[in-house]
Amino acid sequence: MLNYRLLATAGILFGLVSVNAAAPDPKVLSFTLPDKIPWTDNPGGASQAILAGDPSKPGLYVVLTKWHPHHMSHPHFHPNDRFITVISGTWYVGTGSKYDPDSTTPIPAGSFVTHYGKQIHYDGAKDEEVTLEIVGMGPATSTPAEVK
Repeated sequence: MLNYRLLATAGILFGLVSVNAAAPDPKVLSFTLPDKIPWTDNPGGASQAILAGDPSKPGLYVVLTKWHPHHMSHPHFHPNDRFITVISGTWYVGTGSKYDPDSTTPIPAGSFVTHYGKQIHYDGAKDEEVTLEIVGMGPATSTPAEVK
């Protein structure tokens, strides 16, 4: 008798889950599946997808950046703080105006990094593709700062 009750309860719960599998109300939330996110290639060895806002204008922005293997930026800085989550891969970061990729620190997936505004850094990927989520306040300009 107990097994029948358990099976009946499981059946009812499974039925409720199936009934609630409809798409969410678009007035409540929107979403973009990974294969629908529009990526653009940048000449510096990365691709970018703007998820929210416009990094070239004042205000909040959210972008995804994919660093392709064996590409790194050279020393530069941004005017505002940027908040970065490593989504996949290992990201390499360095500080200072002297470009030295061998002295960079590996930052694994799942890590959170703050790039402070007006502070010189360089970053990128070594042997694998790296995907970052970057959140900041625009405009998100980049000023070269390498000393050779």
